[in-house]
Amino acid sequence: MQSTKKTVFTAIALAASMASGLALADVTIGVILPLTGPASGLGIPMANEIKLWPQTIAGEKLNIIVLDDASDPTNGVKNARRMVSEDKVDLLIGSAATPVGIAVAGVAFESETPQLVASPTPLQPGKDFWSFRLPQSTAVMSYAVVEHMKKQGVKTVGFLGYTDSYGESWLKEFTAVAEKAGIKVIASERFARTDTGATAQALKLVSTQPDAILIAASGSGAAMPQKAVVERGYKGKIYQTHAAATRDLMRVGGKDIDGAYVVSGPVIAPEQLPDSNPSKKLALDYVQKYEKTYGPGSRNQFAAHSYDAELILEKIIPMALKKAKPGTKEFRAALRDALETMGPTPLSQGVMNWTKDDHWGYTNDTGVIVKVVKGDWKVE
Repeated sequence: MQSTKKTVFTAIALAASMASGLALADVTIGVILPLTGPASGLGIPMANEIKLWPQTIAGEKLNIIVLDDASDPTNGVKNARRMVSEDKVDLLIGSAATPVGIAVAGVAFESETPQLVASPTPLQPGKDFWSFRLPQSTAVMSYAVVEHMKKQGVKTVGFLGYTDSYGESWLKEFTAVAEKAGIKVIASERFARTDTGATAQALKLVSTQPDAILIAASGSGAAMPQKAVVERGYKGKIYQTHAAATRDLMRVGGKDIDGAYVVSGPVIAPEQLPDSNPSKKLALDYVQKYEKTYGPGSRNQFAAHSYDAELILEKIIPMALKKAKPGTKEFRAALRDALETMGPTPLSQGVMNWTKDDHWGYTNDTGVIVKVVKGDWKVE
């Protein structure tokens, strides 16, 4: 079963490091991603970018262990427990699927292992003590969406999102930000990640005639609900969340996606950003390296999270090495402390600044609105 199969990238193979006699000093990173299942469009790009990581950081060899969670929280927990108990990982990364990210966070908390979550996971206060989010929060991205809606004269919104924690988080945060701006959510409909259609939900939303519809879904799965809305004759503005900031949206949705507004980090179209944007240089570096390997237009929000994770590791590993050696409880604690105290750090997705009281890190000015124009991104 793919969800339990261990993948170790050849360039940084665990077996090779053990043969060299350096295993006890190596830094071991456990990566849990949806490489199959409904959220695979998020996990595969992240895994692709990790293959481009260096073999060492701060003189320590990196052991990168990648497991497929198959977009299933149960598999995510199983993989995380295996990593912390058998592989003795120093840090966990994942998942890119929000429900799985939440499940893995539970294991991170119990085992006292730092976690870089690759999805905007809402966690109860205190339960994120060991978890730090790589993506922007739904509140931060809601702010960017609402600011754009205000400029477009939007007063009413229909919501169409996943039935899971990702959809719930977006509905809650967006509604709160929108109400402060005088924008009202007049109808909301939900669908499951595994659903193949949303005709009934689209009909109900279109009948309420909102000025705009916000779709909270991910990757290629975000195309289906937009197609359903367009096919029901909706002519208003359509917005998509940062989980849809991938060309899979356009590939699957075709012409029905043209004109959609998508909120994203700066990385999706860095060439169009002003030179003053602190993320432009890094975002361009990510795009150049990723597209050189995987082809023109292959850039996406999720692979960029892996790029940013490497930048973060390059900053925190030297900090932690001053306090303890890899493979120890003390080193894991030192990595967690370093994440909390590394200070403002430019990344391809914005300037990250995690603190003791904030494990989200990004500010309201991080989100960028791009419009889909003839199969390409255009920064608004």
